Amino acid sequence: MSDATLHNATQDPDDFAVSISDSIESFIVAVTEVAKGDEPDSAVPFLLLEISQLLLTGGRLGAHEDIVPDERYEPDSGPEPDVDELRERFAALLDPVDVYSEVFDPYVPRAEPVPCRISDDLADVITDLRHGLAHYRAGRVIEALWWWQFSYLTNWGPTASAALRALQSLVAHVRLDQPLDELDGLDTDSALGGADGEERLAEEAGKVMAAEIAGPLGLRGT
Repeated sequence: MSDATLHNATQDPDDFAVSISDSIESFIVAVTEVAKGDEPDSAVPFLLLEISQLLLTGGRLGAHEDIVPDERYEPDSGPEPDVDELRERFAALLDPVDVYSEVFDPYVPRAEPVPCRISDDLADVITDLRHGLAHYRAGRVIEALWWWQFSYLTNWGPTASAALRALQSLVAHVRLDQPLDELDGLDTDSALGGADGEERLAEEAGKVMAAEIAGPLGLRGT
């Protein structure tokens, strides 16, 4: 694909839809395979790669002109597939580095970091993507594109970006041989809490050396 095609914000909707849907379906298939745990040593590198590629697709949606659905009200796409099993598989696969801290909006002054889980992020992203895919497979192409664009801006884009930052940070800690504060066990239903948030985090966290997590997560220091 040429740069001109990649960055064309007004290209033919049919071509654009096929490209976007192919990318999204590829992500869902690949990440679902990772969740099976057949190759746990490759989990983190695969997720880093797949989320990076998905966010390129998201960037194309974000750069595209506003997509307006054909109907005023969103048609029923049917029941949402259950992602709890997927979430639980990732939680077990990524233990003890599933939990990380995140600032939801970097443009909110003095925003406090909150605890998140990569496993939750992946399940949430896949839920959004599957919802649009249901529209696409039902022949509602514009509806699918609208949903993917809207939810990229409101949910799965920020969520995938946060997970990517966490995974990239994990890789950096291991490759640079730096200790990693363990966040496993942190209550992700509550915020870190004001100015003493970092102190509370430090009290709850132990030290997990890179050597301890590099093997199980498929990472090796250089």
